[in-house]
Amino acid sequence: MASYKAFLKSGHPPTLFAAFLYFDFSFAVWVLNGAMGPFITQAFHLSPAQTGVMIATPTMAGALMRFPLGVLSQYIGRKSAAIVEMSAIIIALMYGFFFVHTFHNVLAMGVLLGLAGASFGVALSLGSGWFPKEYKGLAMGIAGAGNSGTALAALFAPRLATHFGWQNVYGFAALMMLLPLFVMVVFAKEPPDVEHQSLAQHLKCLVEKDGWYFNLVYIITFGGFIGLATFLPTFYVSQFHMTKVQAGTYTVFATLTGSATRVLGGWFADKVGGITTLSVIFLIAIAGLFGLTTAPSLAMTTGLFMLCFAALGAGNGATFQMVPLRWPITTAIAGGMIGEIGALGGSILPLALSQSKQHTGSYRIGFIVYAGLALLILLMLRIVSRSWTKTWVGPGGRALSMGAPAANTESPMIPSETFPEELIART
Repeated sequence: MASYKAFLKSGHPPTLFAAFLYFDFSFAVWVLNGAMGPFITQAFHLSPAQTGVMIATPTMAGALMRFPLGVLSQYIGRKSAAIVEMSAIIIALMYGFFFVHTFHNVLAMGVLLGLAGASFGVALSLGSGWFPKEYKGLAMGIAGAGNSGTALAALFAPRLATHFGWQNVYGFAALMMLLPLFVMVVFAKEPPDVEHQSLAQHLKCLVEKDGWYFNLVYIITFGGFIGLATFLPTFYVSQFHMTKVQAGTYTVFATLTGSATRVLGGWFADKVGGITTLSVIFLIAIAGLFGLTTAPSLAMTTGLFMLCFAALGAGNGATFQMVPLRWPITTAIAGGMIGEIGALGGSILPLALSQSKQHTGSYRIGFIVYAGLALLILLMLRIVSRSWTKTWVGPGGRALSMGAPAANTESPMIPSETFPEELIART
């Protein structure tokens, strides 16, 4: 309790809550087409491959929009960027309410829903910006728990679509976005951890090796999370022939698990280190994915999905415990880039599963491919983390105090914002 009070006193809780709410509702909007996948598939008589493209489109569009929003936030402020984005989301949802009548309109709407998916880097940087580095993992975990928006979409979208029609769900979502917009305007404050640099300086993380190592890790943790979350309603209807509302309910069970463990992942990463936490998490996720290849019963399938979501959600929190340690000044930019590539990874799983179903009649090959990819990236993490613990992070991936020595070296730790070029090149 004492540490919890210390955490709250160390930052600005109203801003953290506003960031959580902003991310939560934006995430729910982002996955709307996935939550309504069975309805849209039935309305337009889509093949499994077409369904996969329809579900993956918002994910890819959101990924591509994340980095530009992160750059914008560095110049107009994260709070202002969040307000601009939520206003644009409301306008996009009104397009869906009035103008979506064909499958091509649905794909266009998927691109517009990508606006909501761009919220990630700004929300996490805004929420954690008031907190010191020893609490960054927890603060980012709390803000990042807004990915529970997947559960909101899975719970409410099918029920609203059943009673009012799936197109009207866009209108309901537009009304609901007014709540986080109001909270952001009234309660949030721009964090003080901003140093204005040139665009070239901000973009340096794009050419650093560490940035691309983080990208690959996040392709599995977040890409797997969003990919499964958007595809699950379609999977349950296709695999177990349940109703669309039932499929949404089962999806909620799984996605809520991942949202809750994101906070735990950040907390564990603060305590034992992000590298250690990610290594355990990857092994659990890989085991769960391989377990799903055996086409088990409904109860076992749901249990394995919950296990996968728990691991992937914790992995998201653990990854972003280390991002502000590596890029303390340009966290929003680095987070936007990593979130962008990771979200692009979210399109891999729906496409792999839908293609597997179309060509083999089973989802088995899709799960095997993703589990194999996760194993390769785990091996990469274990190799590259050896240099990380000698330069910018402590043993296991824990934060280093200013001046504390890195593992296996007698020289003081160099803060990442003052890295010489040769050190960045080595890492």
